[in-house]
Amino acid sequence: MDEPSMPTPPATAPQPPAPPIPLTELLAREDLGLRRIAGPADAELLWVHTSEMADPYPYLLGGELLLSAGVLLTDPDRYVARLVEAGAAALGFGVRPVYEAVPEALVEACDRYGLPLLEVPPETPFTTIARAVWRLMAEARHRELRRVTRAQQALATAAARPDPVPAVLHQLATQLSGRAVLLTARGEEVHAAGRRPHPEAAAALTRLARVVARERPGSPASATDTHGDTHLAAYALGGGEGLVLSLATHRREPGDHTVAGIAVVLLSLLAAPHQGADAADRSAALVRLLLGATPAEVAPLLGPDGPWTVIHARRSDGTTPDALTAGALGASLGSALVDAGREDDDETVRVLLPATASEAPPQGGGGEEPRQPPQPRTVPPHPGWTLGVSAPTPLAALAAADTRAARALAHAEATRTPLKADTPVTGLAALIPPDQAAAHARTLLAPLTSPLADTLRCWLSLHGSWDRTAVALSVHRNTVRQRIGRCAELLDVDLNDMDVRTELWFALRRE
Repeated sequence: MDEPSMPTPPATAPQPPAPPIPLTELLAREDLGLRRIAGPADAELLWVHTSEMADPYPYLLGGELLLSAGVLLTDPDRYVARLVEAGAAALGFGVRPVYEAVPEALVEACDRYGLPLLEVPPETPFTTIARAVWRLMAEARHRELRRVTRAQQALATAAARPDPVPAVLHQLATQLSGRAVLLTARGEEVHAAGRRPHPEAAAALTRLARVVARERPGSPASATDTHGDTHLAAYALGGGEGLVLSLATHRREPGDHTVAGIAVVLLSLLAAPHQGADAADRSAALVRLLLGATPAEVAPLLGPDGPWTVIHARRSDGTTPDALTAGALGASLGSALVDAGREDDDETVRVLLPATASEAPPQGGGGEEPRQPPQPRTVPPHPGWTLGVSAPTPLAALAAADTRAARALAHAEATRTPLKADTPVTGLAALIPPDQAAAHARTLLAPLTSPLADTLRCWLSLHGSWDRTAVALSVHRNTVRQRIGRCAELLDVDLNDMDVRTELWFALRRE
């Protein structure tokens, strides 16, 4: 008569309390006196269980080191087969008092089914083995927590760099000793770090990324696979951009999934569009501009009424920033209005920074007081960037502020300073009505072309330095000398005269 079939283990077994313990670590404990006499040595232990049942299958979760003295052992072949079917990791067989030695039939069965078999000496209680396993698990858990903490700190530091997305990917690849790739939903590589895997593994990684790319409802948030000895993983990033973080590693360690999860959160925040102004309002403002509205008409959709500040920025190391890096700069400045480059070869990022809306002051006894006007934001230096900042300006003067921000950036690069702000007109110069000052400037500078006026302005702002002016304008110093000489001829003035320089500087600031 056939025996009734036993129930299969549940599809989702409970999670172990700690990372798995390599069997070799337990065998290395000389005080236990354990000896492997059959089966492989590369098993990993998740639990410890003691049973003297003839068939402990129904009570195993998988991954156990099963300890037994063989009290009811009658059929070693079937016994081992059932242990392997249940997913047991290893069998520890205690000699005496039931058996003087491990039965040869049990040794042969374990070799045949590939189940590690440990001989437990009579002086080693099963409880001592269990305590040793749990202690090893506690130590492994502690190591995992320390590793995850260090990785979290490293990833957070990388996210604060001027190039946060590539920096986070590089740090993630370092922490996992593998390849980290940021892909679009179509499988296009945005950024990557780490050693490239085999082309076939790379292709499998791209296919796995498409599985989690949120182009259709119901896509999983993550997926894993293996290709040969390469472990593959893909995680969908938040932010609605369809980006996927893909990982390829040659080994999988405890804590890897947690480290990857930290990177997913950071990259989701860095890659997501900044929500300082509602995305729908920004889209509406763009549509209205294209349909003929004026900037003044769409400004309420973009933020406070003003004043506005224009910022020009370039990477200090001379690299060309991508859209994600430019967006991260805008987010750190507090604005979603970012232009990552007007031309293919333009390395300048432009940010339009609205004022901060001020709160109404507390009410006094006489009723509600009016709100204070919005205040311009203070722009601090940003490591890795060189910034040129315009003075706060009303909406109607943004074009002029854009020009002044460009000049401030050129001045900052020429003087090797991280930030240069265009200062508003103050002091005695502010006493002259702007229309009269502009009229005087137009008359005085009429003989000069725009390139000559720009060169003269830059040269005066840099105190007559030929080399710094050449750096700021990206021309040769002899070109600067020729242009300044031409300015002196056309204006018929002596540019070595301080009074002449002062008047020209006044006019150039107000043209």
